[in-house]
Formats: sequence, structure tokens, C-alpha cells
Amino acid sequence: MPIMNNGYQQYKKTQVDTASQGKLIVMLYDGAIRFVNVAIEAMPTKNIEKIHNNILKAQEIINELISSLNMDVGDISQKLFSLYMYMNKRLMDANIQKDAAPLVEVRKYLMELRDAWQVAGNNVGNDPNHHYPGVNIAT
Repeated sequence: MPIMNNGYQQYKKTQVDTASQGKLIVMLYDGAIRFVNVAIEAMPTKNIEKIHNNILKAQEIINELISSLNMDVGDISQKLFSLYMYMNKRLMDANIQKDAAPLVEVRKYLMELRDAWQVAGNNVGNDPNHHYPGVNIAT
């Protein structure tokens, strides 16, 4: 089993190392959506640890998105910052209340942003040297 796990980890590392900045952003959104989905699915079973851990992982990704913002370029960064902060608050609400409604709301925003970044990446191409205004993901 460790060999398969090591192979998977190497595959994921290669995916990240070779991804364009836009693709990295989409990957972050995909991860956050995945963790929110797991937390939502765990709500009916009241698996508190699973809910809590997956909400924290989604928050960590949103914090990474916040730290990647370049606040020196236009107001898009400020708008994304405000939205990310709101999503983090809603995730905190969901975690405290163990309520799926805030998670569903956050998932909706994450999916819309993910789709927008996917379209932007497709329009620009997968040029690893293209830098998106307002974000600074280190590659």
C-alpha cells in the first residue's frame, strides 16, 4: 500500500509543480469544494470530528486563496478578499452550529468562482508564465 500511496503523492506533486497559475487556483477551489462536500455528507450522521476536520481543511484553502491575493492591482482583489472572509465566517458558523446550510451556501460560491477561473484559464490558455492580476500563487 505505501508504494501506491507514494505513487499517488508523486503524481499529485507533479500535477502541482507543472500547473499554470490559473490551474493551481482551480485546484485550490476543487479541494475546498471536496472538503465542504464531505462535511455536508457527514452532517446527517453527526460525525462531529469528520465535519470539523473537513471544514477546517476548506478554511485552510480559503486562507491560502486570501494569502495569494495581490492587493496592489485594482479592486478585484479587495472584492475577492471580502468574499473569502465572508466564506470563512460562514464555514465557522457551520462548524459551531453543525449546520449544513452555511456549507451549501459556501459551496455555491466556491463552485461559481471555480467555474469563472476555469473559463479564464481556458481563455488565456495554459501558459505557465501568465500571471493573473490580483493573485500571486507561487509555482
